[in-house]
Amino acid sequence: MVRRWITRLGLGAIGLLVLAIGVFVVSGWRAFGQRATGERRARMERSPQWKDGSFENPQPLWNDVWGSMTGMMHASDHVSPSVNAPVPVEPVDPGRFEQPPPSGLRVTWMGHSTVLLEIDGHRVLTDPVFSPRASPLTWIGPRRWYPPPLPLERVPAVDAVVISHDHYDHLDEPTIEAIKGWKAAFVVPLGVGAHLEYWGVPKEKIVELDWWEETKIGDLEIHCVPARHASGRTVLDKDATLWAGYAFVGTKHHAYFSGDTGLFPAMEEIGKKLGPFDVAMIEVGQYNRAWPDWHIGPEQALIAHRLVGGKVFFPIHWGLFELAAHGWTEPMERALAAAEKSGAIIASARPGQSVETDARPKLEHWWPREPWTPGDRDPIVSTKVDGIAR
Repeated sequence: MVRRWITRLGLGAIGLLVLAIGVFVVSGWRAFGQRATGERRARMERSPQWKDGSFENPQPLWNDVWGSMTGMMHASDHVSPSVNAPVPVEPVDPGRFEQPPPSGLRVTWMGHSTVLLEIDGHRVLTDPVFSPRASPLTWIGPRRWYPPPLPLERVPAVDAVVISHDHYDHLDEPTIEAIKGWKAAFVVPLGVGAHLEYWGVPKEKIVELDWWEETKIGDLEIHCVPARHASGRTVLDKDATLWAGYAFVGTKHHAYFSGDTGLFPAMEEIGKKLGPFDVAMIEVGQYNRAWPDWHIGPEQALIAHRLVGGKVFFPIHWGLFELAAHGWTEPMERALAAAEKSGAIIASARPGQSVETDARPKLEHWWPREPWTPGDRDPIVSTKVDGIAR
């Protein structure tokens, strides 16, 4: 009798697991995207980054699996903003964009890696995520801490939508579905165009680039540059598409957008070929010393800023989603400390704020004073970068 009940319970658990997996697959099917085929796939396979069926970094990513699991046991008590101290957001008046910036270069941060970049008469929107969650599902996954400072339907016309890679906090299917009718070009790394085409973006609007390739929109050059990261929207498509950063070269200004990345030696080559950069938008958040090659961390972000030849350091990839165990304000606190130590000029924009980087940005400590761990107590040190001076 006991054995029979144990068997029934086991079968019931298996049935519930199968049902849960089925619900997940059905609910997220469209958001998962599409694999590349035909000439798109053939072009990917000709890439120097393609090895044995997927894309690879020149410096492989190192992971401490046990450290990742144990690290969650020591997560900060301030991983997300409290209801009593929400993120201070500056609502964006669309009238702000009716006139071009007097300097020719303006950066408006929407949170995480979504940036509206105005550069020498052109507008570029990077990694647009306007959905409530960074997830293939509407009911589970990292929830954003505040609504978009500028609603998607009020975003001014842009010349290009630029995607760094296909992780959910950077490539958002509902957002793409909403903007697929825009006249903008959609500039993406190799393979990501398959997702966009599946979601209804016209093929002729999609520009897919390998590292060190470029496209031109008017007199704005958009260069796809290396990054050290990964890709994938399911457990079955790991590194099936490329990841990248971008360099924007206008008639007067140069801007760098890191995408997600660890530290890597070719950053110096990016600076020499396409810099110096009037502004370097580099990720600072969502890091862990157990996976130091995936996300660069605040201190190494300032090293990257130096390598690419940045003039103004503009921190991105923080302040919107809970994706790591550190305190939500910690990335900026550590970035400020690192910038002071290195002498770098740093922008401290709040979500929705625009910064003209030709003028020295006003430094404002707008986030609440929360406990945070200094970099020397919890360093993020990427592997295989011994030749880079720190």
